[in-house]
Amino acid sequence: MEAVKISEHVYWVGAIDWNIRDFHGYSTKRGTTYNAYLVMGEKPTLIDTVKKEFYGEMMERIQSVIDPKKIKIIISNHSEMDHSGALPQAVNYIQPEEVYVSDMGFKDITAQFHCDLKLKTVKTGDRIDVGGDTISFVEARMLHWPDSMFSYLEKENVLFTNDVFGMHYATSKLFDDENEERLWLYEAEKYYANIVLPYSDIVLRFLGQVQKMGLSPRMIAPDHGFIWRKDPSKIISLYAKWASQAPKNKAIVVYDTMWGSTEKMANYITDGLRAGGTEVKQLSMHSNHRSDVATELLDSSALLIGSPVLNSQIFPAMADVLCYLKGLRKKGLVGAAFGSYGWNGSPVDELTKTLESMNVEVVAPAVKSLFVPDEKVKQACRDLGLAVSKKLAEKVK
Repeated sequence: MEAVKISEHVYWVGAIDWNIRDFHGYSTKRGTTYNAYLVMGEKPTLIDTVKKEFYGEMMERIQSVIDPKKIKIIISNHSEMDHSGALPQAVNYIQPEEVYVSDMGFKDITAQFHCDLKLKTVKTGDRIDVGGDTISFVEARMLHWPDSMFSYLEKENVLFTNDVFGMHYATSKLFDDENEERLWLYEAEKYYANIVLPYSDIVLRFLGQVQKMGLSPRMIAPDHGFIWRKDPSKIISLYAKWASQAPKNKAIVVYDTMWGSTEKMANYITDGLRAGGTEVKQLSMHSNHRSDVATELLDSSALLIGSPVLNSQIFPAMADVLCYLKGLRKKGLVGAAFGSYGWNGSPVDELTKTLESMNVEVVAPAVKSLFVPDEKVKQACRDLGLAVSKKLAEKVK
C-alpha cells in the first residue's frame, strides 16, 4: 500500500472501502473512502485516522513515506468511528508528542474509547507549528457532529474538512478533475441530503464565517470521497445552493402498496402533478431505498405520502421512511397523504398528522380508498395532484 502525494508536503494515507453497502441506514452503492493525511515537515503530522478495520492499510501507506514512529502530532478533526476508530491503535503504536481534538472531540473520544489518549483541546483561531508550516483550527460544530472541526495548512493553503464537502464514493482516482461529474454529482448531493441537510442553517452561517476569515483554499481535503484540487469553489457553491433550500416546482410521491390499490392512487396523483406542470418523481418503497428518497427530496418542495393499512397501522416500509425523512428536517414543504384500507381508514389520516409534525403545509385532507379505488377516488387523486401543483406554482413565483 503506497501513499499518494497530493501537494508539496502532504500525502494521502487513507483507505478505500470498495464493498460497504450500508452506512448506518444510508445505502452506499458506490462504497466509500476513509481519508487520512500525512503532513511532512520537522514535526510530521497525521490528520485523522480511518475505520479500525483499515488500520493496517493506513499504516502501510504511512510506512511508504516515513517510519510511523517519527510522527510527532496527530489531529482528530472528527470523532465518529469511521475516522477515529484506528486512533487508539495509532496513538499506542506511534506514541506522538501531541494529539489534538476540539473540546467536544475530547468528550466524545473519551466516551467512545474509555482510555487516556493524552488529548489536548484546540478551538477556532488556535494555531500549532508543525515545522516549516502552521496548522490553524476552525470549529465546525454540528457539521455534522458537535465535535467537528477543520484544520488548515496555511502555507500550502490546504483545508482538511472531515466529513464536510465529502461523499460516499470509492474511487481509485483521488482528485476531482480525474472523476466524471455525472457520477460524483449524485453522490455529493446524496451525501448532503442524508447527512448535512438537518444542519443547513449552520452551513450557511459557517460559509459566511469562513468567507469573513478570508479562507480561500486552493485544495479541500475531506475525509470521504476525493480531494478538490482543480476547483474547490464548486463544492462550496453546491453546499450554498443545497443549504438555501430554495423552492422548486418539483414533487415526490412516496408510497408502498399491498395489492396495488395505493399504487393506483399514486399513479393518478402523479398524473395530476404532471398536468399542473410540476416535475415529479414517483417512488415506491418496494423498490427504492430511504436514502435515495431523501436525495430526491433535497430539491423538491412537495412531499406526498401514501400507505395501505396493515393491522390497523400504516405499512412498515412507510413508517421507516417517514421516521428517516422527519429527522432530516427539510424546510418549505407542502404535501398531502393518501392510502387504501379494508375496514379501518384512520391510519391514513395519521399520515396527515405525520406530515404536520414534519412542518409540511398540508394542502388538503387525505384521500382514502376503501379497497380498490373507484372512478370517484381516482378523480380525487388527480385533483389532489393538481391542487399541490397549484400551491407549488405559487411558492416558486
